[in-house]
Amino acid sequence: MTALLDLQIATEYNNIPDESTLASWLNAVLAELNIQDKEVTIRVVDEAESQQLNYQYRSKNSPTNVLSFPFEMPDLLAFDEDGESSAIDLAETEFNLLGDLVICAPIVADEAKQQNKILTHHWAHMVVHGTLHLLGYDHINDDEAEHMESLERKILQQLSIDDPYQNH
Repeated sequence: MTALLDLQIATEYNNIPDESTLASWLNAVLAELNIQDKEVTIRVVDEAESQQLNYQYRSKNSPTNVLSFPFEMPDLLAFDEDGESSAIDLAETEFNLLGDLVICAPIVADEAKQQNKILTHHWAHMVVHGTLHLLGYDHINDDEAEHMESLERKILQQLSIDDPYQNH
């Protein structure tokens, strides 16, 4: 259960966990859910890029802590010798690409300070939370939120990180 991590640093902000630490948090999620080798890109950005992406994809004109972009296989076409096209059925094909996480370093740092959390612990929570979104978990309704938060707590506890939802 290993995550292949593509780390992109697109901010001047320091205090970003190193690649092996980020990968260990991804691996904790995959191990808990018994998911084999997946590739994830984590792009660490500043407020401007976070805000632009949040607006473009969620119509929210403000930066946010983490955005998740699950991999979606594009429709592929095959062409025969007459130039006729037909869709390629990839239903049986498994891809290792899980998706992309975009984490806004200054927002994560500000939230950790405001919520009296250890910065590294808040980073771990953002990676776990975002990765669960990549895997299809959500928190739109109360039942989904309860299930997702319970899973987050369990994974974070295994990493010796306190419940991120306690007292907040």
